[in-house]
Amino acid sequence: MSTADTDLQNSGFRLNVEIKARCADHQAVRDVLKSLESRLVGLDRQIDTYFHVPVGRLKLREGTIENSLIHYQRADQSGPKTSDVLLYRVAPDPALKDVLSRALGVLVVVDKLREIHFVDNVKIHLDTVEGLGTFLEIEAIDADGSHSESALQAQCEAFMEHFFVSGDDLMQDSYSDMLLRLQAGPGS
Repeated sequence: MSTADTDLQNSGFRLNVEIKARCADHQAVRDVLKSLESRLVGLDRQIDTYFHVPVGRLKLREGTIENSLIHYQRADQSGPKTSDVLLYRVAPDPALKDVLSRALGVLVVVDKLREIHFVDNVKIHLDTVEGLGTFLEIEAIDADGSHSESALQAQCEAFMEHFFVSGDDLMQDSYSDMLLRLQAGPGS
C-alpha cells in the first residue's frame, strides 16, 4: 500500500486547503494530471449524508473506495479555503447511518461519482454530482504536521494554474449547500 493510500485511509485531524470549481472538461484536467504523473486511486461512487449539527458540518461518506465519518469547519468563500477536518474511517455499515439519522436528523444527501487522483500530498477530485453538474476539487492535505497552511495554500494555487481555473469557475459553497438551495426553490 502506498503512502497516499495509507493517508487516504487513516483517521484523525487534518489541515486542508481546498478549492471547488465548476469544470466542464474533465478530460482536459486528466491530460494535465497525466503530464504531472499523478496516481489514479479510482472512481468512487459516494453517498454523503449530512446531519444537523450545531457547529461545522458532519457527514457520513459511503463509497466504493472511501468510507468515513467526517466533521469539518471552513469558511464559505470562493478560492482556496482552510478546513479543519476530523476524519474517522468506518467500515460500510447501515446501522451507523441509522443511529446518526435518528439522533441528529438528515440535513441533505449528496450523490456523486468521484474520480480520485494524487500528486504527492495533493488530492484532486473530478466530481459529477447528481442534480448539480461537474466539478473539480483540489485538496492540499497536511495529515502529519509537515506542511504549513501557507505551503498548502501555495500548492492549491499552483494546481489552480495547472488546470486553468479562473476566478469565475470557483465555487463558494459546498455541494450540500448548493443542493439545499436547489431544494428550497427559486428566491431562497
